[in-house]
Amino acid sequence: LLATLLLLVCAAAGAQAEDAYLINPGDVLQVFVWNEEALSREVLVQPDGDLRFPMVGRVKAGGSTADAVEARIVEGLGTYLKDKPVVTVSLLRIDGNKIYVLGNVMRPGEYIVNRRIDVMQALALAGGLNSFAAENDIVVLRRGDSATSNAIRFKYASVKQGNALESNIVLRGGDTVVVP
Repeated sequence: LLATLLLLVCAAAGAQAEDAYLINPGDVLQVFVWNEEALSREVLVQPDGDLRFPMVGRVKAGGSTADAVEARIVEGLGTYLKDKPVVTVSLLRIDGNKIYVLGNVMRPGEYIVNRRIDVMQALALAGGLNSFAAENDIVVLRRGDSATSNAIRFKYASVKQGNALESNIVLRGGDTVVVP
């Protein structure tokens, strides 16, 4: 019984970590340093995924959680402040969490999304497919850590019939859905 309970707790923690929002370039963060008003400020995550913070310098933020950014700032400030700093990082604007829907849809374009959405939901945001769309040739382009892109196939016709549901992936910031 104890082993089962421990397994459930670990699974729940893993699910929460998987659901944590990952910061994107273009997001705006509020950094609050307790008892150090001069250090508390809004910061913009730069296109390279870093932010600049006084006394710390460059802080890797892109692809990280707010908790991870907090820890990096605490570590950087710790070398300059007498007491261990208490830092809170909050997301003010998620302007960097953009997806793109291109091709044979009613409203192609860039969409800022404030929650996790899958391919079907992105297509709905774009007004759905137009009559020229090739339903089974849709591709999601996703940039990896390097400059290369991965192409993930999506078969709209199959998903709308309740098949191939595993292809209806959750999109990440920067993903591009191409509807030929």
